[in-house]
Amino acid sequence: MQIRIFKPTEEQIKEAESWPIWKKEVCEFPYQYGEEETFYVVEGKAEVTTPTQTVEFKKGDVVIMPSGLSCTWKIIKPIKKHYKFG
Repeated sequence: MQIRIFKPTEEQIKEAESWPIWKKEVCEFPYQYGEEETFYVVEGKAEVTTPTQTVEFKKGDVVIMPSGLSCTWKIIKPIKKHYKFG
């Protein structure tokens, strides 16, 4: 179960901009994904740690979190992202 991070195309950015927005202040919290989540980071920076990897993502990244993933989020700079599940 690997987290995937990539730079989106202009078309992918336009699609992501129609998704809901989630914002979070600097903090740390555990999270379990019940289904796959794809999100586009508009602002901020975060680190996610799983039993097998630690990844960092920031403004301009698209991240795909797999279904069933247990992790700990560490928000380094207040984050704002467009997201979708499924």
